[in-house]
Amino acid sequence: MAGKAREGGLLLAQVHQLSGRVFARVLKRHGLDELNPAQGRIVYALWKHGSQSQTALCERTRLDKSTLALMLDRLEADGQLVRKADPMDGRRRLVSLTAKNLALHESYAKASAEMSSLFYSGLSSAEMEQFEATLAKIRTNLETAEAVAR
Repeated sequence: MAGKAREGGLLLAQVHQLSGRVFARVLKRHGLDELNPAQGRIVYALWKHGSQSQTALCERTRLDKSTLALMLDRLEADGQLVRKADPMDGRRRLVSLTAKNLALHESYAKASAEMSSLFYSGLSSAEMEQFEATLAKIRTNLETAEAVAR
């Protein structure tokens, strides 16, 4: 007798897709419609960790190198960030936010808080903790599988 088919992957894909659409609307309501959710992940990593290499941004955002490069090109063309040679290692380029972007930080923080409120609506603190712990374990499982496949 076969067990119940698991739908976690499908549910995660659906949540990811739906949350991207909802977050885009939330960003627009906060006057941030020039940033899409993927660009928001990049900006968030730069706000949280400061200037960093593109390699570090790949690791923090989980975007592949080509997607990240395209997003950085768009953000740079829009005046949201700059890429400069690393003074410690001229072969590397550091990505930094501009004053234009930093002025949006408060609006972005409000939009992010609104999205978190929507995302976790109706969940207890214990449920949120368990949910995040489960997602972290799934991420670790997938990172391990990815490393083995290389």
